[in-house]
Amino acid sequence: MKFASLVNPAVLTQPVYEPGKPIEDVARELGLDPAGIIKLASNENPFGPSPRAAAAATAALAQGALYPDGGCYALRQKLAAARGLGADQFIVGNGSNEIIELLGHALLRPGDEVVMGAPAFVVYKLVTLVFGAKAVEVPLVQHRHDLGRMAAAITPRTRLVFVCSPNNPTGTANTEAELLAFARALPPHVVAVFDEAYAEYVADAPDLRPLLREGRNVVCLRTFSKIYGLAALRIGYGYAAAEISALLNRVRQPFNVNAIAQAAAVAALDDPEFAAHCVRENRAGLAQLEAGCRALGREFVPSVANFLLIHVGDGLRVFDALQRRGVIVRPVKSYGLPEWVRVTVGTRGQNERLLAELATVLG
Repeated sequence: MKFASLVNPAVLTQPVYEPGKPIEDVARELGLDPAGIIKLASNENPFGPSPRAAAAATAALAQGALYPDGGCYALRQKLAAARGLGADQFIVGNGSNEIIELLGHALLRPGDEVVMGAPAFVVYKLVTLVFGAKAVEVPLVQHRHDLGRMAAAITPRTRLVFVCSPNNPTGTANTEAELLAFARALPPHVVAVFDEAYAEYVADAPDLRPLLREGRNVVCLRTFSKIYGLAALRIGYGYAAAEISALLNRVRQPFNVNAIAQAAAVAALDDPEFAAHCVRENRAGLAQLEAGCRALGREFVPSVANFLLIHVGDGLRVFDALQRRGVIVRPVKSYGLPEWVRVTVGTRGQNERLLAELATVLG
């Protein structure tokens, strides 16, 4: 008997997430020196974690034989003080991805509907499908979420609506006024999920906490993978009404966030100077990449995040050619954008090399 005959049939048709290739894999496959490869594919922080976070993570290893704090008490207290909310309003996950999955566990049943932009972060769709729900995708307009059409797509079967702002993979954002009005107009059977993974890069980022004070069905997601440079440790968080956070905590696994990640995240929050440095460098890097694209005569989508979507004609060909030259970028054909690549903002030197290699590849 084939094992496939025993599994949930939905698993056999479930799309698989394709992450950016690690440097080591590219070096091995193409016979390149890993030291000469730069990775600008996964929206990682080119400046790494703050020294305080790295030191805290190292120190936490001394207690590696002990289970972590299953309730992430110290981190939730730190987040509560930083965000002006109650500690019981936070849920911490193995990356914010896990919290997206927890929302599925708690709220989705077969036949339910989930509204999302297209293209937007693919994990929304993956989680929707794995729980047997229907993904209702609303095309972006001028690379931004069309909140009006998303609201119109909501039916009595809708349980979740995802809004990623800034949006991945386009780097565009909706305004605070737009997001607040959208959430306030939603019917009570819908939970709005605002993914703020890149919010720290945005000047005057929208403040959605008033929605929580109003008792709205809202969950906001953030991560330590981007501005805080802790992608390898997999830690993110959500904030919502205490009732919603409690429900999500009921469906998460015990000890879902390791102690090293918790210690690093607490220390990262104590290093605002490092985060501010990364924001300044990212803005300079975006300007550098945009100027380079103009010089190459290439269209791009103006971004407020830490990446840039660039029109190159044949995205897979350019991705492959750049990779063979030791520069890893992200093709976005799976997002319905076959003529584009997504490029992470790197250091000044990395950006210079990317632009030089891109000019060569494009001829």
